[in-house]
Parts: sequence; structure tokens; C-alpha cells
Amino acid sequence: MVKRFERFSCAISEIYRCWHKIAYDEMGKYGLRGPHVIYITALYRYSDGLNAKQLGQVCNRDKADISRAITLMEKKDIVYKTASGTGSYRARISLTQEGRAMAERIIGKVMQAVEVGGKGLDEEQREVFYEALDLIAENLREISENGLPSEKAE
Repeated sequence: MVKRFERFSCAISEIYRCWHKIAYDEMGKYGLRGPHVIYITALYRYSDGLNAKQLGQVCNRDKADISRAITLMEKKDIVYKTASGTGSYRARISLTQEGRAMAERIIGKVMQAVEVGGKGLDEEQREVFYEALDLIAENLREISENGLPSEKAE
């Protein structure tokens, strides 16, 4: 069991480290940080825009990180806000034309990275992998929110 934990932990850490390096290298070309790739691809996917709360939910990021990212991307003319009349946090955030063009270039790089990263996996293996990854994430989220089952009994 300990060996499985170490293998899982080391593999997740390595994937996370490599993901950040790749994202940092690519997003640095635009004067942005690595995590901005998630926001830009999400806003591209939701072409009608999202408010900050929705963007945070889609990208699994906290309010402060979303606010900082939106501010920076607005300054760089990548996104714009459409006021909703109930405060800037509820304003709809959308990609500008420049932001959409950037997103298309980034998505091309993302697709390339995913393809190379999954080299050697057939479609069935890939599907099983993502199902297992989603299940592990869901289980660990439950533990992080509610504690380990043995802790509840104490």
C-alpha cells in the first residue's frame, strides 16, 4: 500500500511539475503565467462568457486567483467585462478578438501536448485512465472536505 502511495504521489508530482513548466513556457510568450491557460481555454469554450464565480468553478480556482487573472488579462486586452449591474464579480467575462486568436493558438499547443503526453495509450486505455483519475479526484476531494473515515469515528 505504501509503495502504491509513493508511486501515485511521485507520478502526480511529476505530471504537475511538467504541466507547470510547459504552461509557464508557453504562456510566458504572452506575458502571462502558466495557470492562465486554463482560464483562456475555458473562456474560449464558453464563448458567451462566464462571470468570475462561474470561471472559478469551471477552472477549480479560488476567487482571489480569478480576480488577479482577470485584471491582468484585461490590461493585456485578452478579455473584457460586460457589466451585469450587480457588481464587477458578476460581470460576464469574454475573450476579445485578440484573446480568441490567442486562445486558438494556445489550444493548438494544448492539443499537441496532450497528444504527445498520451503517446502509447490507445483510446480504451485513455478512457479508463480519465475515468480513474476523475474517481480518484472525487474521492480525495471528499477526504479533504470531510476528513478520513477513521477520523470521523474518533
